[in-house]
Amino acid sequence: MGHKNADTVVVLDLETTGFSPSKGDRTIEVGAVLIEHGTITDHFQGLMNPGFPVSEFISDYTGITNAMLESAPPCSEVIGELARFIGSHNLVAHNAPFDQRFLDNEMALAGTRYSGEFACSLNAARWVYHKVSDHSLSTLVEFKQLPTDGNFHRALSDARMTAHLWLAMLNDLSMMGHPAPIAFSDMQCLRATME
Repeated sequence: MGHKNADTVVVLDLETTGFSPSKGDRTIEVGAVLIEHGTITDHFQGLMNPGFPVSEFISDYTGITNAMLESAPPCSEVIGELARFIGSHNLVAHNAPFDQRFLDNEMALAGTRYSGEFACSLNAARWVYHKVSDHSLSTLVEFKQLPTDGNFHRALSDARMTAHLWLAMLNDLSMMGHPAPIAFSDMQCLRATME
């Protein structure tokens, strides 16, 4: 069972070969950031070789080339390391259903698992920042003036930006009068009533 407070989580982002693990798409990079009691304390990053070349579109989108992946360890090895990094923590991702589908697929293929639950920072942001025109990570980073290295679509950079967004939302919710520490289950429930 994961930590019950929303201020202690692992924020992660996966870069993939496509949109659907059920169609054979695989993860090619993972980035994860550990937040403990509201402070970023550790991070994990790994490229992984899916066993087949990635398309030009994915290379252009992520900046991850086939040459980079050829020398990367296999998915199962990196996912095993990621599982140890996650431990029993709850997980946060921006558009969590996408990352969860791929994480579940890679964990199943690697014969490992995680025990925490997922929350979606995209859903939470739609509720907390409902006046913002769109809730893409780049828009929210700009809106909240969050730290960024300007490197979108690389796993660790996106995970770091999402971690800063998550902390900003927890802070803004407490400023709105929500008692701290905020429960992880409360953050899982946040969804905009109007999509």
